[in-house]
Amino acid sequence: MVTPVEIGLFVLVLALLFGAYRIIKAVKPLIVNAIVGVIILFIANFLGIAGGIDISLIAILVCAVGGVPGAILVIILAYLDIAFVGMMAPLVLL
Repeated sequence: MVTPVEIGLFVLVLALLFGAYRIIKAVKPLIVNAIVGVIILFIANFLGIAGGIDISLIAILVCAVGGVPGAILVIILAYLDIAFVGMMAPLVLL
């Protein structure tokens, strides 16, 4: 015989599964956008766009959070020499 506790637990598990499905369904496009943004950043750096982008933790985070628009922002800022610009090695003066 099925007890009310078992029915309650079954309903709770179904609600949790449905909620997890909805969260994963909502987050999936954001994860894909973030991965594509980071790939665009690495391709732009490989091709030498904007004189070489300094791939730092902040640039990767901007691309991961912003996705494709974040990658475009990093590329534009590097092109305009505002941020994320790869620096040349400083000369040591003797």
